[in-house]
Amino acid sequence: MNVDIGNALASVASPGVSRASLERLDEQVAAAHERIERGMANADHGYEALNLPERTDPDEIRAAVEPVADADALITVGIGGSSLGAATIVNALESDTETVFLDNVDPEWVSRRLDGIALENAAINVVSRSGTTAETLANFLVVRAAFEDAGVDWTERTIVTTGESGPLRNLADRHDLPSLKVPDGVPGRFSALSAVGMVAAAVCGHDLEALLAGAAAERESLSGSLFECPAYAYGATTYALDGRGAGINAVMPYAESLETSAEWFAQLWAESLGKDDLGQTPVRALGVTDQHSQLQLYRAGPRDKLVTFVTADADADRSIPATDVEELAYLGDATLGDLLEAEFEATEASLAAAGRPNVRVELEAVDEYELGGFLYGMEAACVLAGELYGVNTFEQPAVEWAKKATRGLLVGGEFEEAEAVAEKTELRVER
Repeated sequence: MNVDIGNALASVASPGVSRASLERLDEQVAAAHERIERGMANADHGYEALNLPERTDPDEIRAAVEPVADADALITVGIGGSSLGAATIVNALESDTETVFLDNVDPEWVSRRLDGIALENAAINVVSRSGTTAETLANFLVVRAAFEDAGVDWTERTIVTTGESGPLRNLADRHDLPSLKVPDGVPGRFSALSAVGMVAAAVCGHDLEALLAGAAAERESLSGSLFECPAYAYGATTYALDGRGAGINAVMPYAESLETSAEWFAQLWAESLGKDDLGQTPVRALGVTDQHSQLQLYRAGPRDKLVTFVTADADADRSIPATDVEELAYLGDATLGDLLEAEFEATEASLAAAGRPNVRVELEAVDEYELGGFLYGMEAACVLAGELYGVNTFEQPAVEWAKKATRGLLVGGEFEEAEAVAEKTELRVER
């Protein structure tokens, strides 16, 4: 992963950050790096995520999925960090295995997804550290019933990834299901490079070693200077721009296969940094699609945004057929890849010309090695940004509040969070 922060400099953009400011900030980066390395060495909670390239065992994952390696479809049941990392990997890479991620409890949507799968040769991948996540357990019970209704023994087609104890661990033990452990000290949104994110990749036949090797290479780039480390360059620059007014970070991949990566990034950034009235708001976009739906705002709207472009060299291309329409004749000498590249460069230049900050994150390809590096690099960038903000990057108290409120609304009991729902102020306008 390489990062170009040139279009975020104050000489180009407003808000922007000067080279002198970055050099002063680099002293804070050096101190933060020392804290991060200490946390990694001590396997402290959260920092342990940055040790996953060395701690994750691909052979253990492959052994666990071997009973369902022949699956034509894989249904992953999880939510947030238990789903988005896996989805980012498998959605980016080609496979003959159909993948479905049940990360919402909209009944019509869940029913449509299940109705479209031939369950007789499908597999279930259920992921929850606690084994009590309401949405995950509800969907798992629905999926299990669907298998039973189809006459398929779900116990022969299910892999469990969970903690050392809890309902899912008990279920796995009772039915002798293949199971893997959610690594200790690793919050869900930082777990893509563990069994949490790599079971789906293994079932789809992807190269787990290459994923980890790419992450390990990015780990080796961590250093005490943002000018020597792409991940830290990104984390420090976003932090500096936020402090200067760019409180929105629009992440725009320029490869269709990387669209899910923007969703994964949004959770990573929002849940990790949104504390104490601090943190950038991540926005998901897709190039070139959203050039035609959002670029107007980014170029001419309020100066409160950073645009993060994620680019990758394409392995395949397709020629654009020649046409006798004079106004379109120029397209006949180009390929779709040429057009995509031109669209990106034009959009990047358009923002720079309007003095709007943007950063380019470059991958050499969309493959396992580069994906591993990208996932690790963005996680390291997030950890660094958390250090600079001075927040606890690895907790999510606001999320826990909503979980308690949901449980109280469903089952009652002493949950003051649920009582707050009844106190909602209403001003209804009805027809």
